[in-house]
Amino acid sequence: MTDILWNFASFLIALGILVAVHEYGHFWVARRCGVKVEKFSIGFGKSIWSKTGQDGTEYSLSIIPLGGYVKMLDGRVDDVLPEQKGQAFDTQPLWKRTSIVAAGPAFNFLFAVFAYWLVFLIGVPAVKPVIGQIEPDSIAARAGLESNLELKSVSGVKTPDWESVNMGLISHIGDNQVTLTVAPANEYGAEEVKTLDLTDWSFDPEVESAMSSLGFKPFTPEVSTRLSSVTSGGAGDAAGLQPEDKLLWANDLALSDWKQVVDLVQNHPNQVIDLTVERNGETIDLTLVPENRTLSNGRVIGFAGIAPQVAEWPENYRFDLQFGVFESVGKAIEKTGQVIGLTISMLKKLIVGDVGLNNLSGPISIAKGAGTTADYGLVYFLGFLALISVNLGIINLVPLPMLDGGHLMFFAVEAVTRRPVPERVQDMGYRIGGAIIFSLMALAIFNDFARL
Repeated sequence: MTDILWNFASFLIALGILVAVHEYGHFWVARRCGVKVEKFSIGFGKSIWSKTGQDGTEYSLSIIPLGGYVKMLDGRVDDVLPEQKGQAFDTQPLWKRTSIVAAGPAFNFLFAVFAYWLVFLIGVPAVKPVIGQIEPDSIAARAGLESNLELKSVSGVKTPDWESVNMGLISHIGDNQVTLTVAPANEYGAEEVKTLDLTDWSFDPEVESAMSSLGFKPFTPEVSTRLSSVTSGGAGDAAGLQPEDKLLWANDLALSDWKQVVDLVQNHPNQVIDLTVERNGETIDLTLVPENRTLSNGRVIGFAGIAPQVAEWPENYRFDLQFGVFESVGKAIEKTGQVIGLTISMLKKLIVGDVGLNNLSGPISIAKGAGTTADYGLVYFLGFLALISVNLGIINLVPLPMLDGGHLMFFAVEAVTRRPVPERVQDMGYRIGGAIIFSLMALAIFNDFARL
């Protein structure tokens, strides 16, 4: 219950910030264009708080926190006094109306740049993308990838950390191939370009990472079978395990690495596992009965509440992705551009069917993401806000009536024909666009519940 409340609170904060940024874009440009703004609302429905400013605009917080709006004086829906016609939205020149509508998505992109600027200014811990284990006969193995190679770029885009690698790989969902530039991690050597054949690539982001689906895993320090911690009240604690215990045997299987322990525990929920451990130079026999946990895909696994000791990372593998005040601006613009490109690419692939509709995410998934990143810390929450802000900006530019992109489409037609699109045509477009949008929202929410 605590996690649900935390996710919900984080979601409301994130959505409130992003909606305020988007609507403020419309508001700010409308005011600069001489348009009267009657109401600025965060949320829909009945107001729970409102205040009228000296500028005559009513500022409101409404009960349904799933969006917001800016209500401008408009002769198409309001009775406009003759002396106020110059302040109505519909009487403005085409370029002003276009600027006002486009300002919402534009402010979302600017906010993403600002958020990423803060991320790079504060600094975020990162790890060099050095390849660890390669699965035999995998896509990565067939391309010639090897352990201890550092990934320098994905299809020409530099990848200083694993987040960049993951983003680059995901952008190639539905493609036939991807090129990876690699170099030896711990020595000087020439860079090589490896081409991965993606025609048989099967990737389910709900089950595995893009890297593991291609057959390779990030390098991690050695994980021993000696315990670093035992959760109080967990299955390991009930079995009598203690920190510093070294797991030697389990069900007559000699344990040489932690993966064996993980596999054994996960595959034996609510089943007895006979353990032999070393404690203070002596061997002790214990009985472990892992608790059961159900994953989002319905699979039931065992859980013991124990953690291993992990060796230190090599000093040259870890670094802080941090830059100065001015350099962070360029990095933030570059990062925002990459996210915009990835989002547009995925949207295109969704439309043509290269990416399934089951990948759509709704408010529940966003809430979980908000809660998780907020739990990690401010810098991760800022990165999440930037990512969602870019997505919000691009989605609003989709040329569907009811979205900003739909209005811009009508304005483009008006620019060509020299007359506004007939209201009956616009009304029909709003109905069709609304049906499409609400259908996609329903599907996204259905996908969210399916992942629970």
